[in-house]
Amino acid sequence: MRLPGDKSISHRAALVAPLAGSASVIRGLSTGADVRASVRVMQRLGASIDCAEEEGGLTIRCAGGGLDAGPPPALDCRNSGTTVRLLAGILAGTGVAAVLDGDASLRSRPMRRVVYPLQAMGARIEYEGEPNRLPIRIRARATGSLRTLRHRARIASAQVKSAVLLAGVLGRVRVELSEPALSRDHTERMLAAMGAPMVFDPVRSGAGSVRFDPAGWDGTLHGLRMTVPGDPSSAAFLIGAAMLSGRSVYVEEVAANPGRTGFLSVLEEMGASVRREPLPDEGGEPRETWTVHPPDGLRAFSIGGAEIPGVIDEIPLLAALAARAAGRSEIRGAAELRVKESDRLAVLARTLETLGVEIEEREDGLTITGRTGQLSGPVETRGDHRIAMAFGVLEAAGDADLRIDDRACAAVSFPGFQEALAPFRRHPARRPGSRGGRVIAVDGPAASGKSSTARSVADRLGFVHVNSGLLYRAITWWALEAGIGRDEKAIEGGAPALDIDLVPERDGLTVGVEGVLPGPALHSPEVTTRVSAVSAIPAVRTVVLDRLRRAGRRYRIVCDGRDIGTTVFPDAELKVFLVAEARERARRRLLERGAELTTENIEAETERLESRDRLDRSRAVSPLQRDRDAIEIDTTAMDREAVVEAIVHLAAERGLAPR
Repeated sequence: MRLPGDKSISHRAALVAPLAGSASVIRGLSTGADVRASVRVMQRLGASIDCAEEEGGLTIRCAGGGLDAGPPPALDCRNSGTTVRLLAGILAGTGVAAVLDGDASLRSRPMRRVVYPLQAMGARIEYEGEPNRLPIRIRARATGSLRTLRHRARIASAQVKSAVLLAGVLGRVRVELSEPALSRDHTERMLAAMGAPMVFDPVRSGAGSVRFDPAGWDGTLHGLRMTVPGDPSSAAFLIGAAMLSGRSVYVEEVAANPGRTGFLSVLEEMGASVRREPLPDEGGEPRETWTVHPPDGLRAFSIGGAEIPGVIDEIPLLAALAARAAGRSEIRGAAELRVKESDRLAVLARTLETLGVEIEEREDGLTITGRTGQLSGPVETRGDHRIAMAFGVLEAAGDADLRIDDRACAAVSFPGFQEALAPFRRHPARRPGSRGGRVIAVDGPAASGKSSTARSVADRLGFVHVNSGLLYRAITWWALEAGIGRDEKAIEGGAPALDIDLVPERDGLTVGVEGVLPGPALHSPEVTTRVSAVSAIPAVRTVVLDRLRRAGRRYRIVCDGRDIGTTVFPDAELKVFLVAEARERARRRLLERGAELTTENIEAETERLESRDRLDRSRAVSPLQRDRDAIEIDTTAMDREAVVEAIVHLAAERGLAPR
């Protein structure tokens, strides 16, 4: 999957790029309501910023040059805490006057934590109504500049840190901040990429500090040209759905800021397997591709302290997963969640208890005891997008019948979230013991068109084609690499402990062996020569059978072979047995090889195929035969497209595809 642009980076791009001294073009911004709020307030302040929705997200083009607000405008930040807090720093630094306000939810959130350090720098900020709440008025500076600030935060907050840094950079005064734990550093990365002299450790862990010193800097911020990488928080919710449904996921080009990936460690604690592959940075931000495999059953987890800032947005999701994990999960040190869009700790505790989950609420966290069986009941989101997304995941991928009052609020950060959940939704008629997979089994004699047909069917249905032969080739490749390619006893002894599995790639599944992807080496002449002998070893067949069934639990697959419906997947949702007259199969085989279609060649190939059929039907282990519930299709007089269409129609009848 590919995710919408990262929300945090999108906010900063929309708010900071217009302040540069030169033009910026930034693509792939989040299309969520919060980011649109940031774009609108900058336009209201007179910034030169054009915004258009293009394929892949929003694109903004900024001429640069700063703000030209005129009379102090009233700025509606809607529901976006990031917008209002970072904007406070921008206005304090530029000396531009405005009134900042938002919706009822945003008005309930505390502002003192950001107002106080800005006031300490000399910004003139007043509460228009209730202290510590919006609306606030920021007045223009009559004379003088901001003051130097050294700020030691009591809690780690990327929004407070960003506001102070932006005020310092735009006001050209020295600021230094220290935090008790790691918080997101998108602002300092972006400012550094634009030429501001920032001093920070982008790979730090735990507590850290950041410093801006304008000495020797000409005050110019350079324009940005970048594409925003995928949002890891959005990825987290879909990965969570995959964990519950037993599916593996391959996430492309996602933002991998160290302050944003803490949830991956929690998933590993719960038993998931995570592979992270680095990509080139974009706009100062690290990017990665992730492959995540679910465990056979989720385990309980424990998080707290310095871990919390790195998972703060994902805690609602982790709480939902904890409801399905074996054991008691602990969340500590998360009091910050009480002042988000809702009191998330209270909402999570009340809702999970209503659904029948044993839960204990504390001032700074939750203790959740996982359970099996159906969860049923109402979910009151309080207009909080993270709550709606967390219980949306639990409903879609878990065994839950939930009545969620406001699904649409997920669009604040993830437009199209409900549609994105579709691949992970459980089907109402699942086979016993299955988790996330759906299986179409295609069997038949040699040259009946199984592989090409199965591949085309998978493409049409959005399934994954599984070629069992790749697993046999991978074990053969491993044996040759280990120097035991002809030692069947050594292969017999080593195969059961082999770390081998089918893993997702861009175009389907490939095979990983001991952490290596052999790729083209699987089809080398050496492997081709030995694979037949290796595949006959009983232990090898056992390993392959296990991995194929594992794939069937994780993915929606079309698998072809000679014993797929009878031995590998006897409970497949759809079984098809392809047949064709031997002479027609011989003709097709010769065409595949590019051989001449002479009568002599056709007769010889027909004889070879009939001999192969007799061997396949008479072998002791997994003989070729049509299972009693498999549907036979005679392809003798059919072209491939007609065969594919017939199977797709059968799949639709079984609820495996749209009719």
